[in-house]
Amino acid sequence: MKIVLAYSGGLDTTATLARYREEGHEVVAVYVDVGQPGDLGEVRNRAVKAGACAIEIVDCRANFADEFLAPALAANAMYEGRYPLVSALSRPAIAKAMADVALAHGADAAAHGCTGKGNDQVRFEVSLRALIPELTVLAPIRDWELSRDAALELLEATGVEIDITKRSPYSIDENIWGRACECGVLENPWEQPPADAYEWTNDPAAAPAVPMETIVGFENGLPVTLDGRHLSFLEILSALNELGGRYGTGRIDMVENRLVGIKSREVYECPGALALILAHQDLESLVLERDLAKEKARLEIRWAEIVYNGLWHSPLREALDTFFASSQQGLDGEVRLSFSPGCCTVTGRRSPVSLYDESLATYSESDSFDHTDARGFVRLWGLPVAQAAASRSAARAASKVLA
Repeated sequence: MKIVLAYSGGLDTTATLARYREEGHEVVAVYVDVGQPGDLGEVRNRAVKAGACAIEIVDCRANFADEFLAPALAANAMYEGRYPLVSALSRPAIAKAMADVALAHGADAAAHGCTGKGNDQVRFEVSLRALIPELTVLAPIRDWELSRDAALELLEATGVEIDITKRSPYSIDENIWGRACECGVLENPWEQPPADAYEWTNDPAAAPAVPMETIVGFENGLPVTLDGRHLSFLEILSALNELGGRYGTGRIDMVENRLVGIKSREVYECPGALALILAHQDLESLVLERDLAKEKARLEIRWAEIVYNGLWHSPLREALDTFFASSQQGLDGEVRLSFSPGCCTVTGRRSPVSLYDESLATYSESDSFDHTDARGFVRLWGLPVAQAAASRSAARAASKVLA
């Protein structure tokens, strides 16, 4: 059998590769770059030593930003109001790259390295089956009982060396949208995250004392400029990750509800993602019509749940994307962000299509609002309440007479 394996270069997926090769399978190792750190030369050499018949390294960063993060930004996607879907967005992107490699190599199966406790098993398997329904999907880490000692013995037999003496006590997943950290001391929700749980962001106490401002420009809801310079989505995100990280912004410490039914304590670092979502939401408050904005906010919650739960390829997500894309047409303007220790705040916004009219909003002599219109409006607006109150009053009076 020819198997396409989602390959990270770590102990588990390298041992999986070696075992599949030992069983006589052909394994194509697929390393999908979504912005995680790693020595690509070392990854390639390790896969070859472990027995891969081929190694495909796919640079997915730009595609990830344009095809997955852009819709998430349009949806202001925040699972349970806090988590910007760092891993949930990368899994369907990685699955798409795996599917392309599987088709190119004529593979019979695709394998991932997820456990049976997390959300990622669902995200990978649902995505792969949606993309290539006839493809067999394997979950060796979930289905095998392979201890760490057995994995190391397996690799020793192939001559592959993995230094686990410096292994982090945490489970880390990162991409250009953010960094997720769990396990170790973090499994106790009362424990404060140690300093070494963070890598992207400074301790706010050590951040620069002098605030810094930057201006993000949007066209049709997408970030296109930073301080007047035209840049790609990926470049703007990278710059905001660096700036926000320097000021210690973008840290999230939360207990979230996993799809499999358990609660999990997670620590995230998402300085760029949170800054962009904040700026995007603020621009929408200036431009979107009131009822559209309210309905969009309601549907954003549903979109985040769908993607978190691994249903990127669902018809509902695609339909909601169409709605959100319509709402973003003409969403142009600039938002000024101020970074200070531990904080990112909006300090200004402007748009050529703003629905904010200063002549209507002002309380100065230039006020163009006709205040006499309000008398009839208030009377009609409150008419149902007044009628209900009058009815209740009449009923109480009648009951007293009968008594």
